[in-house]
Amino acid sequence: MIRILMSSLVISALALGCGGGSDEAAAPSPAAKPAPAASAPSGGAAGALNGTVKFDGEAPEASAIQMAADPSCARMHPDAVMTEFVIVGDGGGLKNVFVYVKEGLEGQMFDIPTEAVMLDQQGCMYTPHVFGVRAGQTLTIRNSDETLHNIHAMPADNKEFNIGQPVQGLTTDRIFANPEVMVPFKCDVHKWMASYVGVVDHPFFATTDINGSYSIPGLPAGDYVVEAWHEKYGTQQMSVTVGADGADASFSFSE
Repeated sequence: MIRILMSSLVISALALGCGGGSDEAAAPSPAAKPAPAASAPSGGAAGALNGTVKFDGEAPEASAIQMAADPSCARMHPDAVMTEFVIVGDGGGLKNVFVYVKEGLEGQMFDIPTEAVMLDQQGCMYTPHVFGVRAGQTLTIRNSDETLHNIHAMPADNKEFNIGQPVQGLTTDRIFANPEVMVPFKCDVHKWMASYVGVVDHPFFATTDINGSYSIPGLPAGDYVVEAWHEKYGTQQMSVTVGADGADASFSFSE
């Protein structure tokens, strides 16, 4: 009887956590590791595309996230958790900028990684906030918290899904079939939770760190258009020529 009752509670929580969306099976999976770094295709010279993304001007101040609506979330954070819309490092580097090759790889095929990319829910926040995944690669979504989460993906060129995860440690796998930069995620239970994924059909992408730095290794020699995306400041593009010594593509955003 106890086992039957617990199963009924889990089913009820899933129904509350989901607002509709995909009818695909939510298959649990083991813990996944981030996709390995891109490697050079066989044959031909390849170089690294490196750069920094800077914020020009006085960085806007982050504000504290109000988690009191869910006491289980608030208890996990004795100190205030700040918003992630704009994060600027001490040297003026802009974090969480998605940089990828937008043009120049047409007609080339690259193996899809067999390892999954992980999107975790820790402390009632999505981790990472901005990341990339290959079209056709498995995205594993995990709930590491002792509270109900739901994951609502809102793509334009892929299938929308909205799934509930009421149990700590629960994982769900999804795959985006089509390239799309960017796909936003939200949690309908916790309105402050947000994440963005860039879905691309090649391995040449990266997300800037707290210093605004990024590196995309193994890019075949050639001419490319590189795009940098930021959730608040939009996109910028740059044409670059990559040789065996690589190339630099640096950007600057401002209010």
